[in-house]
Amino acid sequence: MEQRRLGRTGLTVSSVGLGTMTWGRDTDELEARDQLDVFLDAGGTLLDTAASYCEGASEEVIGGLLAEHVDRRDVVLVSKAGVRTWRTTSRPTTADASRGTLLDILDDSLARLGTDHLDLWLVQVPDPRTPLEETVDALRTAVASGRTRYVGVSNHPAWASVRAADLLAEDRGPGMAAVEVEHSLLARGAEREVVPAAGALGFGVIGYAPLGRGVLTGKYRSTTPPDSRGASPHLRSYVAPYLGQSHEGVVEAVATAAAGLDRKPVEVALAWARDAPGIASTVVGARTPAQLQGALAAEELVLPAQIRRALSEVTNPSFGYPERF
Repeated sequence: MEQRRLGRTGLTVSSVGLGTMTWGRDTDELEARDQLDVFLDAGGTLLDTAASYCEGASEEVIGGLLAEHVDRRDVVLVSKAGVRTWRTTSRPTTADASRGTLLDILDDSLARLGTDHLDLWLVQVPDPRTPLEETVDALRTAVASGRTRYVGVSNHPAWASVRAADLLAEDRGPGMAAVEVEHSLLARGAEREVVPAAGALGFGVIGYAPLGRGVLTGKYRSTTPPDSRGASPHLRSYVAPYLGQSHEGVVEAVATAAAGLDRKPVEVALAWARDAPGIASTVVGARTPAQLQGALAAEELVLPAQIRRALSEVTNPSFGYPERF
């Protein structure tokens, strides 16, 4: 698997990362171990998690694997904070990127993961109630204390990503390393401003959900499989936005391209996202090791220019104000 520099930093990541959003709940410890083996055998390094994934269970599973099964130095470990969850109460999940909460969550993450540092730590979502200056100060403290090597943000708009990068540039540290955003043939909004801003300022872009939350695999074309995320009580609402008629044309275009190449739709969708301009790595999640192997079969697939162009034209994000003022 290709290894790429993350922006202008010295951090190298695999072109495809492994997402762990379901680990500890829909994916048990044994399946997680097998997935990680498949991923590492394919040359992957970027392992993506978050404190909020399965209320911390994802990090706990990874911690167990790092303690007993995998050398910590074999993975680029990414985690995220800024979403407050409660395991034992009915209180709703909320964004909280305040300095104290972020640093507390970071310490909890490190304890669950059984490591003294992350390779990349991200603020998971914007928090409109906390000044960005305060949030960035927590990132600055995390790097200075050695609890993470690099920092960045996730799911933030371009203006907030640029502002965070500007604030971090005031220090002598490594600055802003990355922004992680959803990016697929069904979600190309990041191409309007986030990707150009990253290229101009030197931070990398990590995409996630390159399979359109599973919809681009074609599994939902006729019905919702009972063992799919679309049928899961935890993830049904996550998949639902892409199941409407407005996305059917894109799904069919991917299926048509796959048929013409004698490949599977999952491979075409992943190859398109992996090699999109400005994307350093794309994070794919799977429920089972077999699903992951199917996705990673795209490693040797380079889409012909005419097919990439056709798929891009079908899904081209519309530009308007202020991009074309």
